[in-house]
Amino acid sequence: MGETGRWRGAEVAATAGISVQQVRNYVDLGVLPPVERTPAGYRVFTADHVRALAVVRRMAEGHGWARTREVMVAVHQGDLAAALAALDAGHAELDRERADIRRVLGAFETVVTSPAAVLPAPRRGVRIGEVADLVGVHTPQLRLWEQRGLLRPVRERGTGYRVYDAAELRAAQVVALLRRGAYPFDIIAAVLDEMRTTGSAQRVHAELAKREQELHRRSLRRLRASAALHDYLRHRDPTLPG
Repeated sequence: MGETGRWRGAEVAATAGISVQQVRNYVDLGVLPPVERTPAGYRVFTADHVRALAVVRRMAEGHGWARTREVMVAVHQGDLAAALAALDAGHAELDRERADIRRVLGAFETVVTSPAAVLPAPRRGVRIGEVADLVGVHTPQLRLWEQRGLLRPVRERGTGYRVYDAAELRAAQVVALLRRGAYPFDIIAAVLDEMRTTGSAQRVHAELAKREQELHRRSLRRLRASAALHDYLRHRDPTLPG
């Protein structure tokens, strides 16, 4: 940094480990504050650009690049309301994701702790009427669940009858159990997708618990990002309410 308080583009870039061209791009996008130019046309950077770049990095860690760009552009355009609205939208998305995970975890608790009898593993495919009897529903319900993509029976060659293997029989039992618990179809679909991908309900429950922990970490990163942004806003406008 020079004695006048000016920074060269390379010095600004070095504080974040990025290229000078990236710094210029950030200025052009509005992610960093506007720059003045010397009579020769060179960009003049200051400590404000270094400070803003540090906030951008913290924001990107917590909110991702797209929202970081939206927020910082709004800040540098003087539109604080738009910046805050973008931040609120990001926190709302995280809250919805956390609520969805909690609902799915609750559904898995129902599946794992249910005293329902273990269904016999069929040696061959089971037709729809037998499945209905085993899980305690009517055949039209099974057809409806299939239409919604929850069940995936195959068709018996020659007759065209629906045939359920052991996995689909278990899926039908899970759907019936969760519908009796008044779980909506979107949560049931999430449960079945996880079970088909991960395996047993217990393993899925553990995986979802890991995702919930990752959400906590993301929430903390966003909190740090918001704190950094608040300090930056107060630096730009000391009269801003605290």
